[in-house]
Amino acid sequence: MTERGRLPLDAGTCLIRLWQRGDRASLVRHADNRRVWLMLRDQFPHPYTPADADTWLAHVRRQRPVTSFAIAVDGEAAGGIGLAPQRDVHRRSAEVGYWLGEAFWNRGIMTAAVREFTTYAFDSFDLLRIYAAVFSSNPASMRVLEKAGYTREGVLRRSVVKDGQVLDQVLYAVTR
Repeated sequence: MTERGRLPLDAGTCLIRLWQRGDRASLVRHADNRRVWLMLRDQFPHPYTPADADTWLAHVRRQRPVTSFAIAVDGEAAGGIGLAPQRDVHRRSAEVGYWLGEAFWNRGIMTAAVREFTTYAFDSFDLLRIYAAVFSSNPASMRVLEKAGYTREGVLRRSVVKDGQVLDQVLYAVTR
């Protein structure tokens, strides 16, 4: 998978850019939130510590190609967005994932970011399909994907356990 696009991306309400060392404090401030964590996979730490931020920032500096980006609002890293490229027969597909600090919810920021990032991903990588699997407990993320042009494809019944609760996932995708 080879990245060809240009950054930063101006999504109007936010900027999608590379993570920077100076993002550490804002990353911890916005990521260390139980309500954010409840909507994400367990690989996203909670509580989110400065050591977690250091680990993440070191990880993204080593990515080749870069597939994980900061969402900046008013110059501050307020969340993240990225792609998980798939392998083998799924090699022209990627999963999109994203999160945004609670202070920035309900402002249209994530919809703008997902829309702009999806265009960037199709322009920059040899993809046919981008998909997301959203916890059934997260209707706001489903609305984001729908507004960004993704189609609801189905429900993966009882497919995840988050915080001790068995949940469905709702599968969304967009194709080239």
